[in-house]
Amino acid sequence: MIVPAEVVSYDPRWPLWFAEISAVLEPHLDELPHVIEHVGSTAVPGLAAKPIIDLDIVVPSAELVPTAIERLVAAGYRHEGDAGIPGREAFALPPDAARYHHLYVVVEGNKAHRDHVLLRDHLRTNAADRERYAARKRELAHLLTTDRAAYVEGKGELVEELIARADGSRGAGGPGRTGGGAR
Repeated sequence: MIVPAEVVSYDPRWPLWFAEISAVLEPHLDELPHVIEHVGSTAVPGLAAKPIIDLDIVVPSAELVPTAIERLVAAGYRHEGDAGIPGREAFALPPDAARYHHLYVVVEGNKAHRDHVLLRDHLRTNAADRERYAARKRELAHLLTTDRAAYVEGKGELVEELIARADGSRGAGGPGRTGGGAR
């Protein structure tokens, strides 16, 4: 499957794609306490994004992570470790995936989970920051075909600023539970 390498305007089909992918995942996670959360730019109405659905499978404790990994591997995903982000287990797609997506397992409330939720929820409610982020992604989009790491790095400072702003405005309450789909 070809990795999408462009930033496009928001597509109202993205929540439907999230629901489709979640429906495929659910049978493999049967009886494992979890929620599936739509995170990333495609989870923010009105935000330009790469047409890649980001999903967090959120488990309530670290003890459940190995079971989640085992089940996803049995479903055809390839476990890639934390891919450089502690607290987030990443997976490569199975060969028969219908839609390109990024899949992660996180423990509820850990830093990786909080950062995903804080950024998503902040961008959902702050139009000015949503536009700043979209502009930065469009500015860097040419790197998607030549240097994806530079694209990610180029967004990094703004992402950290937005997460810090969202965390400061939220106080000590922790991440919201407003995810799409199975959340």
